[in-house]
Amino acid sequence: MRFAHVMTAGADEPRLVLVDDDRATFVGDLFDGAPERLQQLVELGDEGLARVAEAAAADAVAWHELDGVTYASAVLNPPIVLAVGLNYAAHSSELGLKADSAPTVFTLWPNSLTAHEATTSWPRSLSESVDYESELGVIIGRPAKNVAADTALDHVWGYTVVNDITARDIQFSEAQWSRCKSFDGFTPTGPVVVTADEIPDPQNLHIWAVVDGQTVQDASTGQMIRSVATLVAHLSTAATLLPGTLISTGSPGGAGYSRDPQIFLRDRSVVTVGIDGIGELRTHCRIID
Repeated sequence: MRFAHVMTAGADEPRLVLVDDDRATFVGDLFDGAPERLQQLVELGDEGLARVAEAAAADAVAWHELDGVTYASAVLNPPIVLAVGLNYAAHSSELGLKADSAPTVFTLWPNSLTAHEATTSWPRSLSESVDYESELGVIIGRPAKNVAADTALDHVWGYTVVNDITARDIQFSEAQWSRCKSFDGFTPTGPVVVTADEIPDPQNLHIWAVVDGQTVQDASTGQMIRSVATLVAHLSTAATLLPGTLISTGSPGGAGYSRDPQIFLRDRSVVTVGIDGIGELRTHCRIID
């Protein structure tokens, strides 16, 4: 199944929808007490997901066209957003950084989460070296603590597309990577979250990025240094991964910083990052003088 958060006309808060091709139904309308946010649905576990599936199959369900809909971030209010750096050899090499014996892990601040087709803006005075990164996002379903790699995927609820936007000049001037990747709107997600049963092998997905009409990243998640299962297992050793936790699993090669000439996001740049089986996530860029 595929889920998204959308804004309806006149609404102050996004609502959770179940997406079926080019139509959707509001999950909150399916039964009494049905969840209005993805986080609530994830916390209901397999039973909640099964109840949504059963209710959506009823003949009386109201379906709505998705044309022209306004999306919110596919992931809202997660317990934490964990990001993994240097998880593709080509990317670590092009940045001139060594992929260590353990994953490079940092957090992304919640204000950075934004939606498909949203506009992300930043002051020119803060950075003129803003870069794109296409990434596979993993949403934890069942709590994970000290799980083994061979059972780690049992704890994954679903997958989404993430664009890990990065101010490179700040990244290389500070000892941590959270601030340079956590400007407002620097973590677009979506447009949908796809449940884990729809992705039989997260290491066999085509992943790409297009900036202003030019394909700049074109790879496979099979090129990850550490697989999704390995990352979940490793992260679960230090702390319990709570339901709804979003893990951004790293970017393949082709970042703008490493290109000759370099490609940085400009005022009115349009970035599309995509993953086969999940979808395409588009971001519009504005630079504030």
